[in-house]
Amino acid sequence: MTRIYLIAAFFAVVAGAGLSVLIMSESGGDDQFAQCRATTVAGGAAEIGGPFTLVSETGETVTDADVITRPSLIYFGYTFCPDVCPLDTARNADAIDLLTEKGLDVQPVFISIDPERDTPDVVDDFTANLHEDMLGLTGSPEQVAAASQAYKTYYRKHDTGDEFYLVDHSTFSYLVLPEHGFVEFFRREMTAEQIADSTACFVNAA
Repeated sequence: MTRIYLIAAFFAVVAGAGLSVLIMSESGGDDQFAQCRATTVAGGAAEIGGPFTLVSETGETVTDADVITRPSLIYFGYTFCPDVCPLDTARNADAIDLLTEKGLDVQPVFISIDPERDTPDVVDDFTANLHEDMLGLTGSPEQVAAASQAYKTYYRKHDTGDEFYLVDHSTFSYLVLPEHGFVEFFRREMTAEQIADSTACFVNAA
């Protein structure tokens, strides 16, 4: 069986930090999500995602098995982010509402990459203002780093010596299905409608 591979490099620049990601679009094969998939990470979807242990907004230690019990749209960011994170997570919340209108139950998840400031209470306040169903996660620096590494995300704290530091970070949103793991990622220029339509395709094909 043949596959057609179109290889393109695209660069996501976040707060002055460059992140290079190789994307491959593919058609054909035995992929049950082929009709939904716009892009996939070089090496296959299995290269992204995996086990993690974090702390929920209620202070409980949770694992990926506890969190991803239904289709989930995951975003890595931080609550002190001045512009990118609020816009991206608000768009994701809108996508969730559109999916609800389609009769699909998808969970929005926010994982902090700023554990020093993002305590469970801070994360809880942030997610509660975005969507009633959004789950906020934080953890120790080691736990957050492990989750970030699993999803191949990037972040770097600006060590300015004061409490108002910023954090450079990647801005992808990840669609993860309980029985399949990571299946797709969405760039920040995508609209809520585009994310909802793509997510619906994957959920219905699962």
